[in-house]
Amino acid sequence: MPESALPESALPESAVPPPPRPAARLDETAYDRRRLRQWLAGDARADGVSRRRLLTLLAATAAATALPAPRPAHAVDTPIVKPLPPEWFIQRGTNAETRWEALRGTGHLTPNERFFVRNHTATPVLDADDWRLRLWGSGLRGAHGEDRPVEFGYDDLRALPAVTRTAFVECAGNGRSHYTSQQGETVTGTAWTLGAVGVARWRGARLGDVLRKAGLSSGAVDVQPRGLDAEYISEGENLGRVRRPLPLTKALDDVLLAYEMNGEPLPYDHGYPVRMLVPSWVGIASIKWVGDIEVSAQPLFSPWNTTFYRLFGPGYPEDGSAPLTRQTIKSAFELASGARFPVGEGQVLHGRSWSGAGGVARVDVSTDGGASWRPARLHDRPRAGTWTRWSVPWKPDVSGATHVLARATDTAGRSQPDVAVPNTQGYLFDAVVRHPVTVV
Repeated sequence: MPESALPESALPESAVPPPPRPAARLDETAYDRRRLRQWLAGDARADGVSRRRLLTLLAATAAATALPAPRPAHAVDTPIVKPLPPEWFIQRGTNAETRWEALRGTGHLTPNERFFVRNHTATPVLDADDWRLRLWGSGLRGAHGEDRPVEFGYDDLRALPAVTRTAFVECAGNGRSHYTSQQGETVTGTAWTLGAVGVARWRGARLGDVLRKAGLSSGAVDVQPRGLDAEYISEGENLGRVRRPLPLTKALDDVLLAYEMNGEPLPYDHGYPVRMLVPSWVGIASIKWVGDIEVSAQPLFSPWNTTFYRLFGPGYPEDGSAPLTRQTIKSAFELASGARFPVGEGQVLHGRSWSGAGGVARVDVSTDGGASWRPARLHDRPRAGTWTRWSVPWKPDVSGATHVLARATDTAGRSQPDVAVPNTQGYLFDAVVRHPVTVV
């Protein structure tokens, strides 16, 4: 049985009732528009976001419906703790991109040592014995303030019923460089190719269980986790520690407070001792090194769902789209850029495809630059939240430079387009990638 076909496991849960499942998928755009109106009516709070900015966002989301106190962390001398051998990673400032050829033969799960790293600042080195998760806010019974939170220690969290989920984490900017290399668009941000994604088996406590144990009130609407990494400075402005609100519907659905990754304690670079795991959503939602969670009876805003992680550009409302939530659909070959193949010799090309909207049900591959296509053999059953591995045989008969292409289709009916709608910050690239190879 392939790893991706294994059932998700959970420890006995008789002591804690399972969280309610939402009756239908959350309509994120409608939710965002409603919460902005609540802010204008004085029923919401925005941390570090101006009234003028929120007024323009309200107009943008209305238009979008018509358009497709912790202990200080000790930081290490370098931004990333784990070794970054060049055959596995491309270093990009505080980040490290996984080379796709380094995933060949690794199985369904991405080994921890080869998992990409996305940091706003430097990886903090924390001690689980000193770590506390502080929950506070108007959405808890008793309206606990930040100065008198409900606290959980590391052992308290591990004592709760444990759940295991196999899920990808992916930076919203994954594939960003292809806006420029394939489409000639100028975008800002880290020039990821396709290696800012990885799949792991995560283990932890349900966020919903923790919220209820802390005293979740019936009036709660938003949950905002905040990391323990250093405060983030952008263009000379201190934006504070990384934080981003989640609607309560999502928080009670499938979100974990994860403390294990592939059967081991979280590595420092991946959120030790505890991180959020928000399946199928953009990576910024899965806050690493989580230290506190504000539970609010009012909608919340932060720079990470207003200035950042919205879509801006000619194809979107003037002041941006609704905040990004679900990831898009992508495919990648387990090949180095410019890989060389001997003419007339049989090969098997391998790759992986994934989507935030559902499992990948079909992958078509072209080995002649897009002139013709044929279906790939799938090695995993379609499953939401993770990728599908695939392969296709190839016997190149003409020497020279060419491109191999892969196009995925998911269980929601989405298929990769030929061209991605550009946006200025280069998020959510979903077009078919033209992977260069040479036949010699």
